[in-house]
Amino acid sequence: MKKILVASSALVAVGFAGAAEASEPISLSVGGYMEQWAGIADSDDGAEAKNAFQSDSEVYFRGKTTLDNGIEIGAVIELEAETSADQIDEQYIFVNGGFGRFEIGKNDSAADAMGVTAPSVGPVGVNDGDMTAWTDSVSLIDTVPSSGDQNRVTYYTPSFSGFRAGFSYADQSKTNGSFNSTVTGTSIGGYHSDSAGDGMSIVSGGLEYKGDFDGFSLGVSAEGEHQGEGAWYGFGANVGFGAFTVGASYGHTEDDYAVSESATTNRGGDTDAFDVGVSYAMDAAAVSLTYAYQDDEGNNVETQAIDLGLAYTLGAGVAWKTSLFWGEDDNQSGADTDAYGAVTGLRLDF
Repeated sequence: MKKILVASSALVAVGFAGAAEASEPISLSVGGYMEQWAGIADSDDGAEAKNAFQSDSEVYFRGKTTLDNGIEIGAVIELEAETSADQIDEQYIFVNGGFGRFEIGKNDSAADAMGVTAPSVGPVGVNDGDMTAWTDSVSLIDTVPSSGDQNRVTYYTPSFSGFRAGFSYADQSKTNGSFNSTVTGTSIGGYHSDSAGDGMSIVSGGLEYKGDFDGFSLGVSAEGEHQGEGAWYGFGANVGFGAFTVGASYGHTEDDYAVSESATTNRGGDTDAFDVGVSYAMDAAAVSLTYAYQDDEGNNVETQAIDLGLAYTLGAGVAWKTSLFWGEDDNQSGADTDAYGAVTGLRLDF
């Protein structure tokens, strides 16, 4: 029996290798983006803007091939152009076919990838955006507070009449991170490397619907993630009609979500957040107005923010973008702060 199994396995391996050799060699493409911004920010607590000039750039390497049986296999590597942490942002292998799509490697979760939020075209944004990069006086609002890039396996089903589901799992490998159990500064908590600490398995999932109808389009999502003893979940929807897109999203985070397994205390309260916005596109130009609100019971802070975004396509892969923003932290202890600013610059996609 063992000989039969070994021989069968060998034949399968040879057959698979033959199919791979008969297919086209893997072709490599290079892409990415570069953003350069100039801005000003001020607040009533006297905190100055972090930097008048900011930038973000990545270079993508993507290779894929299609086997004789029709299955597509490829790899993605995203290289950070400037960073003080990991030079590689994401790196994973994908397999596409009639069965759906598998991904394995360091990548976003299905919950993160499938989450729908309110439309926003400016460079700052109010939902998981860059407002906190310009001022320390406003907390980060996030309706999709996922675990970020992790070593994980993800599966997406084929689309059935516009519906698609996705599932991700990251094991307890210590190469995965964990959230700080104590919130510091003005943000709710940031993901950090935890190669020397306790790893926690991360289970993520999402369900989406995308459809185009006579005169309008619809995109809806429901997503969630479980880590440690807690979880978060959220919902979102966008409706497009004519040149307009209207959307909103909601997210709820449990007080003990992603707290280190070795921690004995939690954050002390749940977090609820939502955003709502509208955008209008006219030829090469687009404008959006987005509002977001968050109630962080753990820190006794209510945060709200507004962003007016403008985008104009100057040419293929070249966009000029501008944001006018305002935000407020209403601290129950009485330390309320308001911040506002303006940011403009260019984004190049190549």
